[in-house]
Formats: sequence, structure tokens, C-alpha cells
Amino acid sequence: MRWPKACLGEVAQVVSGATPKSSVDEYWDGNIPWITPADLSKLAAKEVSTTSRRITEAGLESCSSRILPARSVLLSSRAPIGHVAINSIPMATNQGFKSLVPDEKLLCPDFLYWWLKSNKSYLQSLGRGATFKEVSKEIVESIEIPLPPLEDQRRIAAILDKASDISINIARAIQIEDELNASLFDEIIGDPVLNPHGFPRVPLIDLCSTPDDIKCGPFGTQLKQHEFKQSGVPLWGIKHVNRRFHLATNEFLDRETAERLSAYSLLEGDIVMTRKGTVGNCCVYPSSLRPGVMHSDLLRIRLDSNKCLPGFAAYQLHHSHDVKRQIDLISGGAIMAGINVGKLKSIDILVPSVDTQKRFESLVAAASRGIWQPNAIMRRHSLALMSSLSSRLLGRKEDSLIPQ
Repeated sequence: MRWPKACLGEVAQVVSGATPKSSVDEYWDGNIPWITPADLSKLAAKEVSTTSRRITEAGLESCSSRILPARSVLLSSRAPIGHVAINSIPMATNQGFKSLVPDEKLLCPDFLYWWLKSNKSYLQSLGRGATFKEVSKEIVESIEIPLPPLEDQRRIAAILDKASDISINIARAIQIEDELNASLFDEIIGDPVLNPHGFPRVPLIDLCSTPDDIKCGPFGTQLKQHEFKQSGVPLWGIKHVNRRFHLATNEFLDRETAERLSAYSLLEGDIVMTRKGTVGNCCVYPSSLRPGVMHSDLLRIRLDSNKCLPGFAAYQLHHSHDVKRQIDLISGGAIMAGINVGKLKSIDILVPSVDTQKRFESLVAAASRGIWQPNAIMRRHSLALMSSLSSRLLGRKEDSLIPQ
């Protein structure tokens, strides 16, 4: 669907902020909320109602800042570019913002929030400056956005709000799951560094059937953007691993391309690890999904289940301080991004008897069902809808609207 377009300056007033002199005490600790980009860096919600500092009327009059009405859209324009929020109360900003006061007869603030959030990389590309990048007021005013009818804007924003809430709940559930698993691992195995039960340590490669069972995703030259399809064999990336595959993909390959890339397949029981972004996150490819293919920014570890169970190994790779210590030693103190496939193969993990591993996995599975089973289908479909809407209706220029 093609919507008409408009420049932001045509549908919203762009307002710059400013900072009163810090050396003048009478400008500070007043009753006017005054926000900086640092306040937004810790914000998980869409709306902001508190600020770390306040200024006085005298402070406001001393600089070029102004009080923004509630339901303005705050956009950080430097250090860094692209933080977005909606203020639920009137407030002023420092010079790190180019805030937008929408003409609400033309533009819904919530729709604008989601469009800006969806296009963070694009906004960052508009930054200018040698010392540090900044987006000017003139550039913000010239940004072109899609402009559906107002009712459609509200409908789209409401759906994205709901899907965002679901995404936040998934992140919380993952945290709870990790805490439960840590408790179970400590009870059954103990501290991997101390290894109180004297379990053998085995390199990952010795737990596989073939050397190619530990493999990096296809290089960029092997998989091109134009080969992505809207249906077919699922293609998986970082955001899916970070959400333990509770997020559906909207990228697919046709059967011929998938067969050509069969060396990079993902099958039930494979351990999938991120090697960029959230480096080192990993989980097991679930039985509920059909075979897929991994992106270049993932690693696959396919274990011989007669030697080591994938869920047991994945827990250590994701959480063990012993594994992190080995990575630091191998990489000369660098993070996992410095680990290639060859070095990953040499990392060793604790391998107790298969019966002990099964005990751990069965307890983990029982806890996981209690966390994830309720409304699982609704969750996955809602997140897929979020991704689809951000791409098709918001004119998204990025991979994902959902936090990685």
C-alpha cells in the first residue's frame, strides 16, 4: 500500500533545546522538568514523565529552550542520534534534541514515534559534523515520512504498542528463565570453574561427529538481499536467537537457494550462537520449527547427542564464567567477536554422564513450559505482525523494530 508523503516540517513544529549556565545556581533545581539524551538511554517505555534535573523559570528564560507540550515527540539529535520518546508531561530539553510538536489534525504522535524508532539507522546517517555527528533542525524538517489517514495512523500505532509490550514481556520471561536455569545448573553441576564433582572437560569439536558441525553462517557473497523471499525456507538472524526463536522471521529462501546453502542449515537440536551485536548469545533450535538457514552473523554447533545434549552445552556456552575465561584467553582479552570457528572448536565444557545432562534438561524444560506455554501462538503472531507493519506501513529502512 502506498501512502502520500510529507516532510516533517509540514506536519510538525521542530523545536531545538538549550542549557542554562550551570554556574548560575538560580537557574537550577526549579519546577520545570529538563531532559537530556542520557535520560532516554535508560528508558524502556515509550513515554517519559521524569527527568534527572529540573530548571527554574529564570533558567528557561536565560536560554533558547522552551517548554514542550505533553505528547510531543522527543528526538535526540546528537550524542547519540536517534533516541525517541513521548513526554507525558510538559518539559524542556537540552540542546541534544530536535523535538517535534505534531499537528494532531495531520499526524499522530504515536505513529511518528514508531516511524522514528523504526528508522534509527537512517536518522543516524543524516548526522553531520567532524568532531561529533549532529542532525540539524533543517535536516529534521526535510525528512520525508509516509502519511496515512489519521485513523490508520492511530490503528497502526496501537498495534505496534501492543506488540512492543509483548516483546518486553518476552525479554522479562527470558531473564526469569535464565535465573531459574542458573539455579538448576548450580544445584546439579556446581561452579564450572571449581568443578566440585570433577566432571571431565571436553573440547567442543570432540563432541561433534564431523569438523563441519561447528560452522559460521554464509559469507555475504554467498547470500544476497535479492534472494530473500516472503515465504519458503526460514532464514534466521541475531534477533531470533536473542528472543530464543519466540520471534517469527519474515525472511525466507526458495528451495533451490536453501539447498545450495545446505551446509548452513539449522535443524532441531542445533546450538545457534550470535557472533555480532549481542555476541555469544546462544540457544537451541527448537523442534517446533521446520529446518531453516542461518544468516552470516550466526554460528552453528551440531553436537553428537550420544556424547553431549545440546541444551546442557548451550547453557554453559551462554552463561558459564569458565567459558568466558577461555574466550578471553584465546582472544587476548577480546570479546567473542575475536573468536573464529577454529578457536570456538577448542573451547572445552564440562561433560557429566548423559543421565546427569538429561536430568538438567528435563528440569529446564519443565520450568520453560511454565514460562512460555501460555499464549505462545499469540505472542509469535503478534511479533511477526509488528515486523510486517514496520516494514510495509511505516516505510522501515532497518532490519527490525524490535530491540535486539
